Amino acid sequence: MKIVVLDGYTLNPGDLNWDGIEALGEVTVYDRTPADKIIERIGDAQAVYTNKTPISRATLDACKNVRFIGVLATGYNVVDIAAAKEKGIPVCNIPTYGTAAVGQFAIALLLEICHHVAHHSNAVHEGRWESNPDWCFWDYPLIELAGKTMGIIGFGRIGQTTGAIAKAMGMRVIASDSHPNDAGRAIAEYVDLDTLLKTSDVISLHCPLFPETEGIINKDNIAKMKDGVIILNNSRGPLIVEQDLADALNSGKVYAAGLDVVSSEPIHGDNPLLKAKNCIITPHISWAPKESRQRLMDIAVNNLAQFLKGTPANVVNP
Repeated sequence: MKIVVLDGYTLNPGDLNWDGIEALGEVTVYDRTPADKIIERIGDAQAVYTNKTPISRATLDACKNVRFIGVLATGYNVVDIAAAKEKGIPVCNIPTYGTAAVGQFAIALLLEICHHVAHHSNAVHEGRWESNPDWCFWDYPLIELAGKTMGIIGFGRIGQTTGAIAKAMGMRVIASDSHPNDAGRAIAEYVDLDTLLKTSDVISLHCPLFPETEGIINKDNIAKMKDGVIILNNSRGPLIVEQDLADALNSGKVYAAGLDVVSSEPIHGDNPLLKAKNCIITPHISWAPKESRQRLMDIAVNNLAQFLKGTPANVVNP
């Protein structure tokens, strides 16, 4: 079969290979595909992989040979799911590949806020320690986490992984989630959202983006939080009303934020968080360790292999 990968660069910038997919058919891989080239590049292919390149109803109408769509990510909103279902095309995503990496990154953001390791290392290399009259110095308050409370909104696999690391550092962990379970109870105490907002020293977002969670960090909910709270988000950018968070950072209500996602990516130059105080922003890289990307690749290969066997896996539009 003919297979097209529309935007393979972020998954595989050169440190992985496409051998698994190439074993299943004739493969063409594009690093990126602009909107006006999508139909042309899919052409008469039967299988299409996409990460962030949209596949619309019009594209599926034009590319009549498509029988399988593989999304190289967990989120699948780039595909017109309804149109694919009408045409009998399974859309298969990658549901769990980066749990450990994303949980680790949430804690990395928190530790950077607590210690400003990169800043202080840069200061040493700039000669400030060498010329310092004392044997040590620090430019930011240094924060010990043991004994503090981390509140996690969304306590699925990633939330629980983050919570387990926080607990190992001596933090009390509380969680708000619509589906409490025994695995979660072994790590955290489940509480309602208002209790979490009022009692947490650190709030970490790990919930999906649904209508009820969009903008869950807003001025009203921020007002319920402790003064000096730390907010982390490496889940979905639109969970936060960005102007509200920027205002809270600039006023000091929120001490710091560590973000790996924003509402529109790549970030726009007028995003208010770019000029907010104590706001760390990284370019959506929580998922990107090589080990995590290799798992993603392996699952993507298996999704197509299972489809060819007549038993498609990870179908989001059954």
